[in-house]
Amino acid sequence: IMSLTVIIGLAIIAGRTAYLQTIKGDYYRGLAEGNRIRLRPIFSERGIIYDKFHTELVENVPNFSLTMIPQDLPREAEKRESIINTVVSLSGVPKEKIQDLLKRYSSYSYASLVIKENLDYQSALKLYIQSSQLPGISIEKGSKRKYVTGSASSSILSASHFLGYLGKLNDEETEKLKDKGYLLFDNIGKAGLEKSYELELRGKYGIKKIEVDALGHEQSVLAEDPPQPGKNLVLTLDLEAQKKLEELLNNMLIRTKKKRAAAIAMDPRDGSILAIVSLPAFDNNQFSGGITQQNYDAYINNPDNPLFNRAIGGTYPSGSTVKLIISAAALQEKIITANTTFLSTGGLQVGDRFFRDWKAGGHGTTNVTKALAWSVNTFYYYIGGGYKSFVGLGVDKIIKYMQYFGIAQKTGIDIPGEASGFAPSKEWKLKTKEETWFVGDTYNLSIGQGDLLVSPLQVAIWTAAVANGGQVVQPHLADKLEEPVTDKETYLKFNKQKVPVSAENLAIVRQGMRECVAYGSCQIMKSLPFAAGGKTGTAQWNSTKENHAWFTSFAPYESPKIVVTVLVEEGVEGSTAAQPVARDFLAWWGKKYPN
Repeated sequence: IMSLTVIIGLAIIAGRTAYLQTIKGDYYRGLAEGNRIRLRPIFSERGIIYDKFHTELVENVPNFSLTMIPQDLPREAEKRESIINTVVSLSGVPKEKIQDLLKRYSSYSYASLVIKENLDYQSALKLYIQSSQLPGISIEKGSKRKYVTGSASSSILSASHFLGYLGKLNDEETEKLKDKGYLLFDNIGKAGLEKSYELELRGKYGIKKIEVDALGHEQSVLAEDPPQPGKNLVLTLDLEAQKKLEELLNNMLIRTKKKRAAAIAMDPRDGSILAIVSLPAFDNNQFSGGITQQNYDAYINNPDNPLFNRAIGGTYPSGSTVKLIISAAALQEKIITANTTFLSTGGLQVGDRFFRDWKAGGHGTTNVTKALAWSVNTFYYYIGGGYKSFVGLGVDKIIKYMQYFGIAQKTGIDIPGEASGFAPSKEWKLKTKEETWFVGDTYNLSIGQGDLLVSPLQVAIWTAAVANGGQVVQPHLADKLEEPVTDKETYLKFNKQKVPVSAENLAIVRQGMRECVAYGSCQIMKSLPFAAGGKTGTAQWNSTKENHAWFTSFAPYESPKIVVTVLVEEGVEGSTAAQPVARDFLAWWGKKYPN
């Protein structure tokens, strides 16, 4: 019996050994190999963003992070707790944070959990030495973005709005992008060009096959698939122009004791943005690698909202800048000709309401170019809503032409955060306010008041359409992509759309903008060494607050190469607050770009 028992036992052992070595041998060999050999990502170098003259707007700087791989931590609860306590002591990271990370992400196979990032070199070196005997704990080298915005003294903080910044993936993004090469705790473009051109800038991660020791630390590299660097992005923007426009706009805010403004300089021929400024602005370097809660709270609690790009996302009554569109529409619909005149005596009486002109006593006999030059409201009351026997455009045609010129729709600029604005209609007013549409509503719409809302970028776009002979261009900051390895260049394409207004009628509107400079409300532009066209605007929006100040312009008059649009929130009058900024910038531009 004893011999039989021994024989059976040996047979069971031999059978089990044979099963494990032959039938399950590959499986357990793979598990053992997995404990010894790992696949680790090799981070790709993110593409650089340049201005049109190849001046760097961002650079990649080394960045160190303290990480933890849960699967490499000791399985015994006591040893595991000891490792965590040691990490807390070394890093200063709260224990609760580490425990929360382990709870949320321990199911991710051999994923590195970032415990603390943005370590300086000395701290990283110290932690690297101390962590060498801690299983699952290591220092990983990466990079973070350093932006040209710098500090307030650099005078180009406004670049933050279009450059954007990188940030960590949130849980939703992690789940959505896990099959597209993104890793846990990876960075992604969160705003601006960094977000719009994320795929092009990011590049492709490489992979290295490494051998690790019992602590999970890398011992040797067995094989390597190198990363592919991201493409460089070259902009249409001129950094010097950006700096100058921000400086002029900021000086105007200081002089007028205002706090919020926006300005755009753009080539009307193709929509290339030369400079785009929104004030106040912020330092996107504070977001690179993770912003502190204190700094973030300071931004979001600031009543002037420095994180908001009002150049593309702010919407305001257009004021008299919309008269460019109303003039073009009336000429095209043959409501008027270049010689049609109306008598401006200070306003129009309609029933018990009096619709005023801005000048008491009026402007006398006025045609369309004089109406643009002096922004004569009475003229636009006539051609917009009609008066007595004269039939104007009416609200439906006005809205149709506004849409032709891009109102109430996004321009398609290649950075996120754009607002579409709003154009009221009969149907909207009846549904929303439960009121019928009156001729007074058409009058207000014709002079850019009431419920009409536009962004500074939209004003620049329709100014460009008038300047270039009728093309609604797609504004853009990006010009081309460069591949750093092959030096191959790929120019980006953007759209244009023709407005149904004849070249002759647009020429009349341009003439009105020229007369605004020659003898009208834009006369300070006469000091420029070249001819320009302009249009002032004053937008009422709140009965207890100052009006918004608008000014939009183009130059040179004979062959327009630049449009400059300026908005000063609560700036009172466009001619005194916004116009000087445009004039001084155009003077600077003329010297730098003499041809």
